[in-house]
Amino acid sequence: MEDQILRYLIPASGLISGLIGAFVGLQNRALLAEVRKELAELENRIFTRINGTYVRSGECRLREENVQARLEALVEEIRNRNAAGV
Repeated sequence: MEDQILRYLIPASGLISGLIGAFVGLQNRALLAEVRKELAELENRIFTRINGTYVRSGECRLREENVQARLEALVEEIRNRNAAGV
């Protein structure tokens, strides 16, 4: 009787541990995929924030040139007004 129980108990315990191992493996894969997805989303948000916060050097040069041109135009306009008024 004990011999018959052991014949079924040993394979059953192996089957159960195999099923548990497969389940845990699938859970780990799903969790890893979720973590990778969240990491990619976070990376995209960081890049979006950085690009929205910092100005590229080319844009800075262009803005500086524009401000310089506006100041020169204002100075020229003031000189013309002073020359016309004198």
